[in-house]
Amino acid sequence: MAIARYTLAVDRRIKKDGENNADFIGCIAFGKSAEFTEKYLHKGTKMVVTGRIQTGSYTNKEGQKVYTTDVVVEEQEFAESKNSAGSSNSGGGSNYSQSSGDGFMQIPDGIDEELPFKENPWDSPKM
Repeated sequence: MAIARYTLAVDRRIKKDGENNADFIGCIAFGKSAEFTEKYLHKGTKMVVTGRIQTGSYTNKEGQKVYTTDVVVEEQEFAESKNSAGSSNSGGGSNYSQSSGDGFMQIPDGIDEELPFKENPWDSPKM
């Protein structure tokens, strides 16, 4: 089974002293996800990752206990198109190819039949 380990740099929204801060999150992918990681991910690629947090510990060579926290990747996908990836690596914001300007993706007409939901569950009659 393929296993891939990588680190995601996640920018913090709030800047300290006007400087960008980032958290570096360890990720572990298995199987097909690991093969995808090896083939397509590289430094600067914007990704969306879904997974679960896994903690662990081990004793290092100096006899000290080291605690770990990683995301076990369940799903991953590109957060930007290939064309915009080249032009936005130095930029600060997201550059989605189908963004409507308010952070939501525009859904093409006629796709209603393919959506996993059609009604707002909050509008259903109360019992």
